[in-house]
Amino acid sequence: MKSLPGIWRNLLVHPSSPKRRKGTIRNYNCDPAQAERKRKVKKESDRHNRLLYEKSPYLLQHARNPVDWFAWGEDAFSKAAKENKPVFLSIGYSACHWCQVMEAESFEDQEVAALLNEQFVSIKVDREERPDIDKIYMTVCQSMTGSGGWPLTVVMTPDRRPFFAGTYFPKEAKLGRQGLMQILPQMADLWENQREELLEIGEQATEMVQKISSSAQAGDLSIKNMEEAFILLQGRFDRQYGGFGGAPKFPSGHTLSLLLRWWKRSGDEKGLAMVEKTIDAMWRGGMYDHLGFGFHRYSTDVGWLVPHFEKMLYDQAMLAIAYTEAYQATRKAEYAEIARQVFAYVLRDMTSPEGGFYSAENADSEGEEGRFYVWTREEIKDILGERQADVFSRFYGVTEAGNFEGSRNILHVSEELDEFAEREGMDPGKLRKGLEESREKLFLVRGKRIRPSKDDKILTDWNGLMIAALAKGAQALNESRYADVAARAADFLLKNLRRPDGRLLHRFREGEAAILGYLDDYAFLIWGLLELYQATFETRYLKEAVGLTNDILEIFWDEKDGGFFFTGGDAEEVLVRSKEVYDGAIPSGNSVALLNLARLGRMIANEEFEKKAEALARAFGGQIARSPTAFAQFLVGVDFALGPTKEIVIVGDLDEEDTGAMLAAIHQRFLPRQVLILRPNDERREVIEQLVPLVKEQNSIGGKATAYVCENYACKLPTTEVDEMISQIESD
Repeated sequence: MKSLPGIWRNLLVHPSSPKRRKGTIRNYNCDPAQAERKRKVKKESDRHNRLLYEKSPYLLQHARNPVDWFAWGEDAFSKAAKENKPVFLSIGYSACHWCQVMEAESFEDQEVAALLNEQFVSIKVDREERPDIDKIYMTVCQSMTGSGGWPLTVVMTPDRRPFFAGTYFPKEAKLGRQGLMQILPQMADLWENQREELLEIGEQATEMVQKISSSAQAGDLSIKNMEEAFILLQGRFDRQYGGFGGAPKFPSGHTLSLLLRWWKRSGDEKGLAMVEKTIDAMWRGGMYDHLGFGFHRYSTDVGWLVPHFEKMLYDQAMLAIAYTEAYQATRKAEYAEIARQVFAYVLRDMTSPEGGFYSAENADSEGEEGRFYVWTREEIKDILGERQADVFSRFYGVTEAGNFEGSRNILHVSEELDEFAEREGMDPGKLRKGLEESREKLFLVRGKRIRPSKDDKILTDWNGLMIAALAKGAQALNESRYADVAARAADFLLKNLRRPDGRLLHRFREGEAAILGYLDDYAFLIWGLLELYQATFETRYLKEAVGLTNDILEIFWDEKDGGFFFTGGDAEEVLVRSKEVYDGAIPSGNSVALLNLARLGRMIANEEFEKKAEALARAFGGQIARSPTAFAQFLVGVDFALGPTKEIVIVGDLDEEDTGAMLAAIHQRFLPRQVLILRPNDERREVIEQLVPLVKEQNSIGGKATAYVCENYACKLPTTEVDEMISQIESD
């Protein structure tokens, strides 16, 4: 089903058409009964619906709509069944610009609310709280219409079977797009008079979703699949601006990580060149916040200039990883600096007092997208003075004419600082200092503006990604404070987002943890814990990672066909229990789980984990082989699983200089197929020996820090010399 089912061409009536199906379709614009209802509905300041008692910031945004919203749950569906009404489902998230537009146009409108309240049972879902629901009905929308996005709009039967889907709808029809004032009466009429046809569509849609969810094809994967992904990415690469394909352009940290691994494995410099071109263009463009740091969601144009201005925690995490790995690969200081700036933004604006990380910052403030971030030339001159403003404006592309909605400007770096300094006859050091002083002044003034709202819920999965990014940063950038922040977040999650029986939970807000954890919560947190162990060598994080891996196999593994389900066997029964492997804005749980299983199997010599990694790769192998670029993170896991891997054990005390020198030499290098274990000489030795039995026979030589470098558990001669250790690690 690539487009709307053919039945809709007969059932739906275009708003400008006088044609009618059987039954009566009310014109609510002139219906006296509707006018009377509208008079009776008062928009009082204390009016609210059930969403007022929810924790989700997105649901709370709709708590004072005149729509009689339900949160997803049995109450809504029971009411729909009892009253014999269809269900109107709206899915979005707090930082979504068009979700806010649709709310202002439609859900705050008395006429739309009256239609929904009379003819439907209306449900609001935060896609970030309930990704299981979102994934199912987004698949429906994409299959019915050929596209998707948020807000997601679905109409379904009381038993959850969808028969209509779309995205944003205005109140009234415009620009060829039907409005809710036309669609809702037609839906109600069809439900009353042609229900059999709707039920048929619902049955077809359900079967279609179930088929898609079970469509993974098994097959073996090899290095050839990585090469095919590289070739396809090379064909889509934008040689002028970096990135892949045309507008809109999305950042894809895992795609960059895959290209770095292909470069490392093959030696093909074109892979590294594509990464550098892309990350250079991204941070120089308007997609990067040059005053407050951090990346906006994506670029609406090919040149990375005009973003959608929301900031998502997962983008900060995945891009920080990409810039950190690029720094390890190239040793270019600017990549390390961007990673540090992203971390600075997260620590300053996205970290809760308890230690977890918030989810997102909105795109809109004062009713306008991007208003918080953009500047006129006159504003900058008033703050900096003419001379400073002139230099700053030319460097960051600020003009009187503007580049965004009239005279406003999105800051972007027009050229390399050294090139700009040479062209302007300025000292690069003084220019850098002056630009930083100007940035700080503008940042302070910007802080007095009305800020975009923040979605302050704490999600286990996104926090796991941020923990992994910070722990990687701690290693590569030699910044122990990043490890401290990551450890605090991990401790918070492990304490507050677990039930007494150990089952992970998905969301925390205002002291309440709720919603059974999904596959992504487990997989991403395990990733974070593994990176945190290699940054701190606190064995409790490795032990937690092992325990959660055992849990993930018990709760999510598909014993019949292999791979992990998105929801646990103990979760609410939904339309279909799906398995996700596509790596979109964030990687899939299956993709991250593949890397986790392969890494842990090597770290602790666990044959079961390695076999499960092989089975996981095989479960989706045929599907990935058909379109390898859609599964970049999965291929990152394949790269590790195929090896050769290096198992590195350092025997020594963490506070000793020679141990630190060995660890630093490893951390600063891009070594994507290594695992690192520290076996201390003190009482902590017993703990790591229980987790990793192979270290029992590995001792220090002459009281010095000693490295054991092994490949597939076959070890080279131990060494106390850093250069020799690196030579062994980098040898084929």
